[in-house]
Amino acid sequence: MENLDWTKNEFLAYVLLYAAHCNDFEDSEELNFILSKIDDVTFHRIHTEVVVDSEDIKLKKIQQYILENKLSQSEKEGILKNIKEVFFADGTVDILEKELFATLKKILL
Repeated sequence: MENLDWTKNEFLAYVLLYAAHCNDFEDSEELNFILSKIDDVTFHRIHTEVVVDSEDIKLKKIQQYILENKLSQSEKEGILKNIKEVFFADGTVDILEKELFATLKKILL
């Protein structure tokens, strides 16, 4: 895989958009939450990348970024907190969201 040249903000956008897109339905509340954390330009650029990437590629990119950038424990916990907020933004958490959260938690922690 190519070297990821993401900023922390781009990485956060990727992870949060992946979380919102995991059940192939992006609720407006989820997207509004993400837009409260990420600027419009980054949001739209990264959104396209998330939609095009396969599940395997998404997870590999997240793992690669974490390995290359040595995130602190508090940064990782903050990302997980934001992922939870994306999932709860629409008031419900489905099984796909629960499964993805468990996977991302293993990767991040």
